[in-house]
Amino acid sequence: MDLGLKDKVAIVTGSGRGIGAATARALAREGAKVVITDINSENTEKTCKSLVAAGFQAIAVAGDVTKPGDVQRLMEETAKAYGSVHILVNNAGFPRDAYITKMSDEDWTSVIDVILKGTFLCSRAAIPYMIAQKFGRIINISSRAHLGNPGQANYSAAKAGVIGLTRALSLESGKFNITVNAIAPGFIKTELVESLPHYEKIAAKAIAATPVPRVGEPDDIAAGVCFLASERAGYISGETLHITGGRYG
Repeated sequence: MDLGLKDKVAIVTGSGRGIGAATARALAREGAKVVITDINSENTEKTCKSLVAAGFQAIAVAGDVTKPGDVQRLMEETAKAYGSVHILVNNAGFPRDAYITKMSDEDWTSVIDVILKGTFLCSRAAIPYMIAQKFGRIINISSRAHLGNPGQANYSAAKAGVIGLTRALSLESGKFNITVNAIAPGFIKTELVESLPHYEKIAAKAIAATPVPRVGEPDDIAAGVCFLASERAGYISGETLHITGGRYG
């Protein structure tokens, strides 16, 4: 099935590794020109070089999605290299878990800033390009945690905020042929998740609670992003696609 992504320009934030890197690879395989961006410059360059070595079109722009100047530079370097921005995947984010009475101000602010403020800043900077060409796809990576997870008040709040922002932007931007959707992953086996203490115990518990009895892979999320970014999804906007193996609670 041709998804109509050939030569589309796609920025994927937090794409140095994990879900972001898998998403960038999947978009590149569909013919998109991808922009790898991450706060970790080493991971950014490594992922970009692997894509270029495989014959795909990719550039690397390291930066911090919480800094307006970095975000503006990201858009400008993307436009300079490829002419515009067609697809934005707001994926950057991380957990910093603690029970609420033990959660520091920094734990709260850092998670909210990267996930929610970063999504706001990148969307705000990309939408003018999309308006000018009367086409755009924004896919925001939320989480099943938007339903609430113990020990993740900051992460759950940020991911719920992403869904609210998605709805608002979809209502504002539809008239410009810009769709805005969210994906809420379940338990996904990334490098970060596998490094958690007691990973095997956590994974076994997640599998037991999931109707499709396995952990998710980054490619599962990447496939959903490719669909929502495609021509096939042009009449889908303001939605949240749960890719959780059927798990909600």
